[in-house]
Amino acid sequence: MVASGVPAVPADWWERLAARSIETLVIGVFYYILFIAAWGLLRTVGLLDSFEGRLPGLFAWLVVGSGYAAYDCLAHYRRGRTFGKVIMKIRLVAVPGRSLTRGDLAKRALLYPGAMLLVGIPGVNLLAGILAFAVGLSILIDRPFQQGFHDRVAGSRVIKEPR
Repeated sequence: MVASGVPAVPADWWERLAARSIETLVIGVFYYILFIAAWGLLRTVGLLDSFEGRLPGLFAWLVVGSGYAAYDCLAHYRRGRTFGKVIMKIRLVAVPGRSLTRGDLAKRALLYPGAMLLVGIPGVNLLAGILAFAVGLSILIDRPFQQGFHDRVAGSRVIKEPR
C-alpha cells in the first residue's frame, strides 16, 4: 500500500520503458556534446589517431554513463523517482516491510543503468547488451509485481502514482 491507503499498482512495462527512453534521449544529448568536445580536443593535440578514434567515445560514455547512474541513485533516494518517472507518473518504492537505503539504490543503479557503462567499451559491450536485455525480460516475466533483477536486489518496486 502507498501512504494514502490506495493499493500500490505495479507500473506497466511500457511505462517503465517510456520513462527510461525519455531519460536516454536527454542523456544522449549530453553524450554527443561531450563526444564532440573530446574529439575536438584530442584532434587538436594530435592524439586522435593514436587511439583509432575510439577514445572520445569511450571518455564521453564513461562520464555520461557514470553521471546517469549517480543521478538515478540520488533521484530515487531523494524523491523516489527520476524525471522520466515524473513524466510517466510512476515511482520507486520499497517492498513492504523494508526501507530503501542509499546502498540498496546504489546496487540497483549499478545493475541498471550502471551496467550500460560497459556499452562504450569495445569487446565488453555485448555483455552489457545481454545484461540490459535480461533486466528488461525479467520485468516482463515477473508476476505480479514486474520487478527486474535490479529491483529484486534493491528490494524495490516501481508503482503507478495514485491518480
